[in-house]
Amino acid sequence: MNQILIEQRIYVTKEMKRKKKFYKTLYIISMITLIVLILYYIIAEKNRNDSEGLSREIMQQINNDNTTVEERKIVIALNDRTEDPNVTPIEVPINEVDEQQTNETTTSSFTASNGQSYTTEATLSYPKLGISYPVLSEENEELLKISLCKYWGPSPNEVGNYCIVGHNYKSGKMFGKLSMANIGDQIELKDFSGRTVIYRVYNKYVVEPTDVSCTSQKTNGQREITLITCTDYGKRRLVVRAREL
Repeated sequence: MNQILIEQRIYVTKEMKRKKKFYKTLYIISMITLIVLILYYIIAEKNRNDSEGLSREIMQQINNDNTTVEERKIVIALNDRTEDPNVTPIEVPINEVDEQQTNETTTSSFTASNGQSYTTEATLSYPKLGISYPVLSEENEELLKISLCKYWGPSPNEVGNYCIVGHNYKSGKMFGKLSMANIGDQIELKDFSGRTVIYRVYNKYVVEPTDVSCTSQKTNGQREITLITCTDYGKRRLVVRAREL
C-alpha cells in the first residue's frame, strides 16, 4: 500500500509574530492587574478590619466601665436671708429642673491599642440588623474608618435630631446592612449620662449628597435620630429616621 505523506508547512509571517507578541503581553498585563486588584482588596479589607477592631475595643471598654453616674442635685435655699440653723436646704434632683438647664454634652475618652484616644458620647444598637457601635463625638475621614460618628444635632437623647453617619461596607460592617432597615424597627441609643432611649424607624429614603434637609432640627419638641450612609456606589445617600417611642 502506497502511503502518501503530505507535509504541511506553516509560514509564520511578521504580522503573525507581532500579533502573538501583542496578545502575550496583553495576557501578562491582565494577570498582573488581576493580582494587584486581589492584593489591593485583601489589604483594604485587612485595614478595614483593623480600623473597625478599634471600635470593638472602645465598645469593650464601655461595657467594662463600671463607673456609675451619680444623680446630680442642686441646692435650693428656702430663704436666702435666714440664718436659722434649723432650716435645712432642699436637695432637688437635677432631672426635675427645666430640661434646658441640663442640656450639656457628656462624653468619655477611651484609648485603643494604637495609643490613640477617641472621644465617644453614645453607643448605638440596632438589634435587628446586628449593628452595635460606639458613636464618636467628631466626624472626619479617619474617624469614619473606625466607627460611627456624630454628624449634626444636639447631645444624644436630647430633644432634637441627633444625626449619625457611617460607612456602607459590602461586608456588612458599620452601616453596611442599613439598606435592610424597615419601618417599625427599634433602635437603642445609650448616652454617658446613663440614659437608654428606644427609637422606632418611621421613614427611609434616598437623597442626593447635596440634600441635607434630613439634618433639620424641627422635630416638634420630640427626640429623633437620623442614620446616614452612602448608597449607589457613593453617588447618593441613604437616610433612615427614627423617633422616640
